[in-house]
Amino acid sequence: MKRFVITLFLFGGLFLMLLPGCKKQDDDRVDIPYVYVSFSINPNSTQYQGLNAVSGHEYLTGGYRGILAYRAGIEEFNAFERACPYDHYVSADAYVDVEESGITARCPVCGSRFLLLDGTPFEGPSPYSLLSYATVYDGVYLYVSN
Repeated sequence: MKRFVITLFLFGGLFLMLLPGCKKQDDDRVDIPYVYVSFSINPNSTQYQGLNAVSGHEYLTGGYRGILAYRAGIEEFNAFERACPYDHYVSADAYVDVEESGITARCPVCGSRFLLLDGTPFEGPSPYSLLSYATVYDGVYLYVSN
């Protein structure tokens, strides 16, 4: 019986030590309000000409402050929330716009710049990546959701 109690105590202690390691890290957390997103578009149509070529983009309605769709490859798309992850709560004008290069976006309020290949910040005060939405492309339609 004593051996059973010791074993139980050791496994219980091990479980409690590992429990904090299973906690989701909040370092990449962005406090942009959740807005349900689920729609599809045909990125090769004339309605979305900006997405007809690689490195093209379109601003779409939806999300918190709009959605930025970006064509990263022939069959690869990214969709990002336009609200700046750093200071969207400070100003209604804190949303990202694609820069002339076509591969970066910038917030006019804080000056943070983000790569459109994955949404990571590379300049400015924002330590947070752009909030991304799930994308699935079936060869005809691009599905965007969260």
